[in-house]
Amino acid sequence: MRIVIAIHHFPPTYTAGAEWQAFRLARGLIARGHDVRVITIEHVDRGAADGTLAWEDTTYQGVPVRRLAFDLARVPDRDGFEFRNLWIRDHLEAWFRELRPDLVHLYSGYLMTGAVLEAAESVGLPRMVNAVDFWFLCRRITLLRSDGRVSELPVRPEACVQCLAEEQRRNRFLGRLLPGLMRRYYAGQTAAVARIVERMTYLRERLNATDLVLVNSEFLRETYIQFGVSPERIVFLRQGLDLPALDPVVLAKPPADELRVGYFGQIAPQKGIHVLIEAARRVTDPRLRVLIYGDATRFPEYTAQLKRLIGSDARITFAGTYRGQAEQAQALRTVDVLVVPSVWYENSPNVILEAYAHHTPVLAADWGGMAEMVEPGRGGLKYPPGDAAALASLFERLLTEPDLLAQLGRDFPSVKTLDQEVEETEAIYRQLAAVAPASGA
Repeated sequence: MRIVIAIHHFPPTYTAGAEWQAFRLARGLIARGHDVRVITIEHVDRGAADGTLAWEDTTYQGVPVRRLAFDLARVPDRDGFEFRNLWIRDHLEAWFRELRPDLVHLYSGYLMTGAVLEAAESVGLPRMVNAVDFWFLCRRITLLRSDGRVSELPVRPEACVQCLAEEQRRNRFLGRLLPGLMRRYYAGQTAAVARIVERMTYLRERLNATDLVLVNSEFLRETYIQFGVSPERIVFLRQGLDLPALDPVVLAKPPADELRVGYFGQIAPQKGIHVLIEAARRVTDPRLRVLIYGDATRFPEYTAQLKRLIGSDARITFAGTYRGQAEQAQALRTVDVLVVPSVWYENSPNVILEAYAHHTPVLAADWGGMAEMVEPGRGGLKYPPGDAAALASLFERLLTEPDLLAQLGRDFPSVKTLDQEVEETEAIYRQLAAVAPASGA
């Protein structure tokens, strides 16, 4: 089969979870004999000389990649192009006619926009969406409001208008000072509300015209059903991991007289590392040690905030980053328990699966996609989101109940391999391609 995978970003320039997931799938499909092309956004601050879309064909580790570039400052309709980029639509429609793929697979929708699905539909191609986040519902992708709170579900257009306006500090201040009045004010901004409704309507229609919407969590499935996507179009499929065979030597943790707590991931506000630090500071036991793994340079203001929270507490340290599977395995050997303290809903965090694969118990915030991945007593425990006191109580239990950590480590949920994910996705592709003539392809 000839398959096009469309995603907002792609390695080596961008290396977040969705980017690696798309790369691993593309490489796995190529290994199975499929012709796979990736199309992605490389730049949004430069484009063609005439101010429109530019593109370059490259290859990354054997995967053919078409990298698009355009200047957001020069698009004719900034708000409209955020969800329906007409430059991308026209480019892809011509490219699809030339390439003649069997199927188009879109990840997220962010930056690529619903124009990918529109172009594929106009050519009569089967199309599938991997809804790895909340972009179809939320311009900010995370459902995390500009004031730091999580959006209430279902999403209300007037709440989106207020959230976007409060990205400016002055408006956030007014929202806190006069909450009721400002809610009524933004609800009355009819033009802005109508534009959000336009976005929601267009993207809902695109999803309901798509052959299949793939989600990695049951939580995301229910969220998209609530958004108005037909339940029969949505399929739950947990992602797999590309991990080597892990023998007992790799999984065994060196003994220690302290409780080694780890955080692995982005050092970003929505990840809730401040909750972890506040919880650790509540625990006076000197045997507690917290290791924070991640790039501390990407969000310097947040990193500075975390360092202020840590203060002179030598038990809490930034442990740097790791590269590759061997370094990841070694880093996971240095912690007894992993904390996933996200203050947004998350979807299906790879880090939880990676912890299970390395026989490391997880303490996770009890909401979103994380909640369904952690079964209390079986490889982990949960606590109320954002509740530093509750998380501190779990640390106290692990420090004072000698058998608890061992109990958590006796049984872990199974983790799917990348080969299994590729095989399952390939089967879905074949099903979609088999019915393509009935839909006009």
